[in-house]
Formats: sequence, C-alpha cells, structure tokens
Amino acid sequence: MQTLSITSLIKDSPTAVAILDTQLRFVGNSRVWLNDFCPDYESIIGENYFDILPNTPEELKSVLHECLEKGLKNLNEGEKFIFPNGKVQWLKWRISAWTNNNNEIGGLIVTLEDVTETKRSEELYAKAERVARIGGWEVDMSTNFVHWTDITKDIHEVPRDFKPNLETGINFYKKGEHREKITSLVTNAITDGTPWDTELIIVTAKGNEVWVRAKGEVEFLDGKCVRIFGTFQDIDEKKKTQLKYYEVTQRLEVATKGANVGIWDYDIINNQLVWDDNMYQLYGIDRNDFKGEYEAWQAGLHPDDKTRGDQEIAKAISGEKDFDTEFRVVWPNGDIRYIKATAVTQRNAAGKAIKMTGTNWDITELKNTQMMLTKSQESFFGAFENSDTGMAIVSITGKWIKINASLCSSLGYTEEELLKLTFQQITHPEDLQNDIDLLNQTIVGEIPSYQMGKRYFHKNGSIVHGILTVTAVKNINGKILHFISQITDITPQIENEKKLKRLVDITSEQNESLLNFAHIVSHNLRSHSSNLAMLTNFLVKEKSDEERQNLLGMLRGASDSLNETILHLNEVVQVKVGSLEKMKSINLYEAIKNVEKNLNLLIQEKGAILEINVPENLTVSGIQAYIDSIVLNLVSNSLKYSSPDRKPLIQINSEIQEEGVVLSFKDNGLGIDLEKHREKLFGMYKTFHRNKDAKGIGLFITKNQIEAMNGTIEVESAVDAGSTFKLHFKKPLT
Repeated sequence: MQTLSITSLIKDSPTAVAILDTQLRFVGNSRVWLNDFCPDYESIIGENYFDILPNTPEELKSVLHECLEKGLKNLNEGEKFIFPNGKVQWLKWRISAWTNNNNEIGGLIVTLEDVTETKRSEELYAKAERVARIGGWEVDMSTNFVHWTDITKDIHEVPRDFKPNLETGINFYKKGEHREKITSLVTNAITDGTPWDTELIIVTAKGNEVWVRAKGEVEFLDGKCVRIFGTFQDIDEKKKTQLKYYEVTQRLEVATKGANVGIWDYDIINNQLVWDDNMYQLYGIDRNDFKGEYEAWQAGLHPDDKTRGDQEIAKAISGEKDFDTEFRVVWPNGDIRYIKATAVTQRNAAGKAIKMTGTNWDITELKNTQMMLTKSQESFFGAFENSDTGMAIVSITGKWIKINASLCSSLGYTEEELLKLTFQQITHPEDLQNDIDLLNQTIVGEIPSYQMGKRYFHKNGSIVHGILTVTAVKNINGKILHFISQITDITPQIENEKKLKRLVDITSEQNESLLNFAHIVSHNLRSHSSNLAMLTNFLVKEKSDEERQNLLGMLRGASDSLNETILHLNEVVQVKVGSLEKMKSINLYEAIKNVEKNLNLLIQEKGAILEINVPENLTVSGIQAYIDSIVLNLVSNSLKYSSPDRKPLIQINSEIQEEGVVLSFKDNGLGIDLEKHREKLFGMYKTFHRNKDAKGIGLFITKNQIEAMNGTIEVESAVDAGSTFKLHFKKPLT
C-alpha cells in the first residue's frame, strides 16, 4: 500500500477517515475527521491517536491494538459508550490493517463516525412507542368544543389548563405554507370527509418550531360534519434527522461529483452492476455502451490486470479480504488510467454474499507523481552513496540517520558505529556551540541552510578538518523532517598549509640564522683573519727557531678557533633541516635517566641532588638526538652555574596538558638577570657569567632544537635564586 497515495486521496473524503502507522501515529486524515473529532487542531500528522483522542473508550482501544497486531478488520455499526462524566456517545467504525509493498502490516485505516444523534433519536422513538407518546384531539362541531390530551398540550408547550379552540389550534401551525396546508386539509375534510395524514411545523407557545405528524378524520350525520378527531405526534427529532440525512446525502453527492469519485452497486446474485454518472467518466465510456453486468466492468480492465481483478472480487465475495485494490483501465481511445477501488460486501442471514457497494476514483496523476518521486529518490540515494564528499542524513536531535561511505572513511568509523553516536559527540568543543546556534536558526526558520568550517574527532583521536554544509528538509506543511549534511574533508589541505607554514617559518629562521652567521663571520673571521695575517707576518720575519715554534702554536690555536666557529654555525643551520620527517614517539623518562647516567661523575663531584618527577611511560613527539642534547645541556648548565653557597638542587617535573606535555628544569643556582639579558638570552655566543667554559652556544642550540620539533621554551629566573626552564612538547600521534 502506498501511504502517500491514500493520504492524498482521503483528504477530501466525505467521511471521517484516518490512516495510522504501526505506532498509531496519524499519517493521513480527511478534513471531515478534523472537523468532527479534532476541531482544535490544524494538523494531526505525526501525532499519536490516543494523545489526540485521550477519551477513546477502552473497548475501541482494544480493537485498534488487536487489528494492528493481527492484521484484522473490524466493523461496528454503532456502539454506545457512557463516560465517567455521564456523557453518552455512539460510535460507528470500520477498522482494517493495511500492508506495505513488502506485504508487511504498515498500520491501520480507520473510518469513524459519531452517530450519537441518530442513535439517540432511534432510542427516543423506541421509548415513545413503548409509552404511546401520541397525543389525541377532538372537535365537537355542534358546540365548537375542542379537547386536547395532555401529550398534545405538552407538544404545544402549553399548560395543562389551556383551553384550545379550532382557530387557536390552527394558528399554532407555522405561518405560511404550513398553516395554509392544514387549513386546506381541515376545510376539505369538513366539506367532503377527506381524512388527512401530514407532517407540518408548529410554533409552540414558547416560540419553538417543532415538526409534528397530524392525522385527522371526520364524522357525518345526515350529510353534515358533526365531529373532527385525530392524533398528534411530535416527530421533530426524526424529521430533523431525516432532513439532515438528506442534506448530508446531497453534500455527499456534490462531494463525490466534485472529487470525481464514482459509486457503484453490484448485485452478485443477479449479476447486475449499477454505476453513477461519475463511473462512466472514470472509465471513459458512454452510459448507452455499458451493459450493466460484471463482464462489462471486466472488459474495461487493462489486460495485465484482468486476472488480478477477478481474484480480488472473488476474495471479497468469499470473505477472505476486503475489496481494496488498484488497477488500470483502458479507455476506448487507448488512454490508460489508474483507478483506486474499495467496496463493502453485504451478506444475508446465512452469511452468503449478496451485494457489493463501492467507490472508484482516478489516481493516475498520483501514480505518475509517485513514479517521478521514486526516480528522484533513486537518483538522490545513488548520488548520496557514491559521492566523494561525506554526506549524512541527520535528525533534528542530532542522531545520524544515514551515512555514506566517504564520511565513514574520513572519520574512521563504520556506519554501524556512527549510527550509535550524535554529531555533538564527535565535534571539537570549540566548534560545537557555533554549529548548534546555526542549527537552531535553521530550525526556527531564520535561515534555510548554513555553511561553516568545523573540526571533528577521528576515531583514532586525531583532528579532521571539514567544511560543513547543512540544509533542512521539510514536509509539505513546512515542518522540518531532517537535515542533509555535506562534510568536505579538507584535512590534507590544512596539513599541507601547516607544513608549508612550518617550512616558511624554518626558512625565515634559517635566513635569520644565516644572517647571524653572516654577521658573525664578518666579525669573527675578520678578527681571525687579522690575527692570522699578523702571526703570518711575524712568522715570516722571525729568525729564531724557538720563537717561530711559538708563533706556529699560536697560529694553530687561531686556526682551531676559526674552525670551531664555523662548526657551531653549521650545526645551527642543520638543526631544522628535515627535522619534521624524523619525528617519532620518544620516552622522556628514559632520555633523562640516560643523561643522569652520563653526568653521574659531575653530579657526584658537585654533590648535587637530581629529583626526577616524570612518569616512566611519558612520551612526546620529537627527535631522540635533540631531546638528549636539550636535557644534557640544561642539566649541565644547572651544574656549571650552581651557587658556591649551597648544594645544587635540580628538579625535573612534568605536566600533561590537553595540547601537549610540559617538561620543567628548576635549579637553585646563580640565576640570570632577565631584566638585563632577556632579549639576548637565547642569542648566539651570549654568556651571562664569568665562567671560563662558557661559549654562549648551548641555549641557542637548545632553542633551535625544541622549535624544530614544533615545541617552545620559556624561562623564569632571578639572580642568586635559580632558574626554571619550561619545554613544551607535542603529544605523539596514537
């Protein structure tokens, strides 16, 4: 069963009809249903039946659940219910389960009618008959005495002591055709003895218009009317019900004609088929060309649907299932139209089918629309599944409904794993609120869609950078059903940009190093070259062998100094070349312990205390040689520049932060005057104590090494209080 076709067709149904899904939620309803049972609602689509109709009787609830669970149908021509507040209501229903294309129960079709007024009228009539609520009246023509029984007076709403006469009795009839008609009937009866039995309107003493049935006859004596008598019955409820029924029938006729719904009756016993005018239009044939029998209907069916049509009729007659089907008819001009047909089978006391009464309506346009929709859906899902861009259908609560393979690949999850999560759970916290704000603006209708840069957490913990585009999908009532999310993975571009930026930074730093190198070369080599030139001149002029040997020693020392300077500068330039490609997971604790082992003799000579407060399994992203060099340089500096007034204390601590790991080296040594030396602290050949071993190259190299590993270094220091160097490392990728 195609719920879309049914829901569209029943909207204009002249009866109260609703379609429910397996959760008893409304997926379709007629306007009559809203008017009769939900007048306070503009739409009930998606709402639960019992939430909308909370006072549904328990018996009807049970019927609904049973029909849904067992795929049954249930027909009731009128059931009386008395509610706790005393309200009495009669309900008439027809409930049947519908199946989807997989022949699975898809929900219920419920036709419900409040027949309270009709049933109440029937009950009142039955009671009236039992107690003989019919008033009598009599007129003595010789004395003009008029007698009304009590019930007659009650009908006229006059007191029991009311004294009527012939004129006042006639004047109770509604002025106009009703009074004129009763006057004419009474006159004719008096004149020629003609009795009457008619239905007219009276206006009671209280001003109420009431339909009555008035019967009268006369008695003659010697050719003269001497007595008129009869009965008087209140038929107001019955008459108004009949008029209302007639009015409803007329509206139904107009509605079926306007909706192009054909009505038919099939006399099974006599093989007689009767159509209304709309049926001929639906089948494209002239009334005179229709023979009015089963075979004539069958002849109009599409050849491929004839056998199934016979089977559907046979099942309805046997009682196996209701006649509720779709088929094609072929018009005489060759046009093919799709017809929806339903019918009710009537049976005699023995249970034998004797008659079928049903409706037909044209669903050709609906069928064409459905086929177009199916093709559109197939195209969408084909593009969805095969797109290189990550795509997902997301509910308004944030849960994934459907995910394509590209998105699973980008995020590292399987589809089953992602379906158990919400988008909030894998969104970077810094991007979540902006996404939610834009989503809420879309939900309230301020914007139809939005796009933003957004970061997601990969299953392995890494960051996935994406461009998110979200579009709301709405139903015909403008209510948001879900969202279509497109996530373009730009992680490679972001990583390339970072790598490019890092290369630019390295290039800039190398250029700066080269500039320093140039300055140093310009300064140092000039000094060295001057010194070498002077020593060479002395050597050439000197005659004494002993002095010449002394000059040669000085010349070698100057040459070694020049070579050392060049080696230092070359080491600085080479630190950052290709460093990122060498990065791997390094155990900090092991690196520190190795340095402690190498400096153990110096530590003992100084009487130093080395406190290592670092977890044994703590790892960072780095280069082993650089980390070894950094730790060695910082520990040896703490020993080299320790205070002569106190025992050296070196504390090495670690702190794990969200963005990385901080390793600190704290000592109680001589300290550095940062107000004086901060700007040149990490400069090349910068020294801050008169230590004969100081060359001013260690901290410069250390800074270049930590930065080559995407880290940073900072210092806190005070003169004669000690220094603390903090190194910021990146966590290794998992």
